Amino acid sequence: MNGLVSASVISVPEYDHTTRPAAMALRRGVTSLGRRLRMERVPGGLTAAELSVLAHLNRRGPLSPGEIAAAERVQPQSLTRTLGGLERGGYVSRAPDPADGRRSLLAVTESGVDALRAEMGQRDSWLAAAIERLTPTEAEVLRLAGELMERLSDTGSALLATPAPLASRVSGDP
Repeated sequence: MNGLVSASVISVPEYDHTTRPAAMALRRGVTSLGRRLRMERVPGGLTAAELSVLAHLNRRGPLSPGEIAAAERVQPQSLTRTLGGLERGGYVSRAPDPADGRRSLLAVTESGVDALRAEMGQRDSWLAAAIERLTPTEAEVLRLAGELMERLSDTGSALLATPAPLASRVSGDP
């Protein structure tokens, strides 16, 4: 086979002809916007990995290092340095898990929340200023797209197993 994988070995689901171009446009837009937002980071601030851990803890509450690693899709050992730095900096605290004393739970501290707010605040300010240059309809489309992208990111690989249409939502829905 000259080192090539036979197409019959790989099972790729069939998609509506409009789905792939939509996926490609979304990926390009998310990538470009993510790159632009990274340029708005606080100089000398926390690393991307540290901010991601703080964001998970802020949204979900106390988590074990293993749960954080699973959320980040990395091995727990990969987070050792990141978690240690956050603890030393006073951004997270560690306490025994009341349900299982062998485990520890990490929680974001007030300093961690402040650091997260400062970092996200700068990015949100830039993004809000950029959105103000759009029409109200375009701004609403972006708000809805943000909600849908959050839902897509939460579905993970389950989305491929059981595709379901994403219903549109109107402004004001929780």
